[in-house]
Amino acid sequence: MSQIVVLPHVELCPEGAVLEAEPGKSVCDALLDAGIEIEHACEKSCACTTCHVIVREGFDALAPSEEDEDDLLDKAWGLEPTSRLSCQAKVPQNADLVIEIPKYSINHAKENH
Repeated sequence: MSQIVVLPHVELCPEGAVLEAEPGKSVCDALLDAGIEIEHACEKSCACTTCHVIVREGFDALAPSEEDEDDLLDKAWGLEPTSRLSCQAKVPQNADLVIEIPKYSINHAKENH
């Protein structure tokens, strides 16, 4: 198992979190399984940017992003060089991640998931 450290987010995870995650699972699914209700308006189909995260540590352990993800990330609020869509980034084998969920997304209305 790999570990994901989630930095504090005012609404979704005020205290931050440390969770065990199965390698090969999407970061989005790992967060949702841990009760961290990250937005995923497109139902994890790589069609929006609401699940955008910034990988603060462990970015190089992730498989490279695909062109579709890169095109969408250009539209994400708060884009950084280590930004990824959590629905597309897979938990790496034997590597830990530290992620930050941005304060905002481009979603104008929150979805009820």
